[in-house]
Amino acid sequence: MAYKNSILIGTLGGYGDRFHKFMPVQSFEQKLEIAKTIPRTHGVEPVFPHDLGIDGAGVKLTQDSGLAVSAVNVNIKTEEKFKDGSFTSRDAGIRAETVAYIKQAMDHSVTLGANMVTVCPLIDGWDYAFQVDHQKQWAWAIECIAEAAAHNPEVKLSIEYKAFETRNHVILPSMGKTLHFCDRVGAANVGVTMDVGHALIAGECPAAEMAMANDAGRLFYVHFNDNDRQADWDMLPASVHLWQTLETLHYMRRIGYDGWVAYDVFNRVGDNVEAIAATFEMMEDLDKLLDKIGSSEIEKIIAEGRPERGFLQLVKALL
Repeated sequence: MAYKNSILIGTLGGYGDRFHKFMPVQSFEQKLEIAKTIPRTHGVEPVFPHDLGIDGAGVKLTQDSGLAVSAVNVNIKTEEKFKDGSFTSRDAGIRAETVAYIKQAMDHSVTLGANMVTVCPLIDGWDYAFQVDHQKQWAWAIECIAEAAAHNPEVKLSIEYKAFETRNHVILPSMGKTLHFCDRVGAANVGVTMDVGHALIAGECPAAEMAMANDAGRLFYVHFNDNDRQADWDMLPASVHLWQTLETLHYMRRIGYDGWVAYDVFNRVGDNVEAIAATFEMMEDLDKLLDKIGSSEIEKIIAEGRPERGFLQLVKALL
């Protein structure tokens, strides 16, 4: 299948961990120009307000670039005011600002033709027992998302769950809990961004979670990367979990997913622009590997449920 590849704009500029900085810092305009040079790029995922600006100045830059937009990513975690939470802040004023951010991003997504925002509430959760009121946090999060979703029911609001980071426990840590949360909100335009790396660190099977989200009608967006299940290392897809990645791609075919695919890939060695280009080519090659094995053969392997036979055929396909 052909993937609609989107670049997370942050992967094209400077980023770092607690110890080092990686890649040169680039302006938003420079990142857009770099994106246009990468083969197989179909669109980008800009961040509000970091890229697009509170005043929306980056919207015109994005339009002028000629690049499509997969979704507007709403950053409600890194600003100082959000250090104690966004959806779940004890301060009602901060919760109101969080909702306002999402509404503004929704409006920009319409202007940019995406009609979707994605948000990862990493600052919402807790670190210690007795640190927060779990009932209030849950209720506040539902209220915030419900209000934001009602702003424009034609715009999808996609929630990217994650088990931990920056909180030891993020309020929406898994696919199951996030789907339950969506049901509690009760809005048809609220769904899930499934990040394969986040599924892995949550101890999940990405293909199974994808199937469950699709069954619920709430699989809105997919991010690919990889890690060792210990931390969210944002590695190249299939660099660690080859078979799980292939299984996920097989299920994307089976369910007929035709939405955007974006990539959280942040190399700490080499050139990350080259890493993004390699990622897109690798996704094509993984797709060719699926073709080589054959969908009917994969379905036979699944139906039989005998790994000693199935993996004999799967490994032979690598030769």
